[in-house]
Amino acid sequence: MTVSPYLARLRDWVGHELIMLSGVSACIFDEAGRVLLAHHVDTRTWAFPGGAVEPDEDPAEALAREVREELGIVVAVHGLIGVYGGPEFRVNYPNGDLVSYVAIVYACTAAGSPVTLDTREVDEIRFVADLDGGLPTARWVPSVHAQAVRWWQERAEPASATPGQRRVRAGRLA
Repeated sequence: MTVSPYLARLRDWVGHELIMLSGVSACIFDEAGRVLLAHHVDTRTWAFPGGAVEPDEDPAEALAREVREELGIVVAVHGLIGVYGGPEFRVNYPNGDLVSYVAIVYACTAAGSPVTLDTREVDEIRFVADLDGGLPTARWVPSVHAQAVRWWQERAEPASATPGQRRVRAGRLA
């Protein structure tokens, strides 16, 4: 996890104690209605791309920035899926930092394929139709994924592509 100067200063004051942060997550849908999951290096779990909202930053702009930094792509935001919080949104990072997130989740599409993964944060991505593939996800992902897919299906036009998985490892589509 790349730490912003704001968060670094805050951590200097509170150490590893629990803090609450606003975060954004991108449910990036492809033409077949599959959702992109990213393998996060720090937690070794699969989740939607995203990150913390900086002070005075618009959440949708934070989302675009985070996706651009992590995946090297531009996204089109189609709408707000929901705002989430609770015990499943608490993260205990490997360095001992504790964070409870209020997650703002948006439906998006990508303007092109991922160009460059920031391998310090994300080392692989996959478009998935469902979570039955056994990927170790963050605790909050299954419930949000299900709601995101319903949200998308209610608004998207039917797709002709076959469901499945596509993978990108270190910036290459597989």
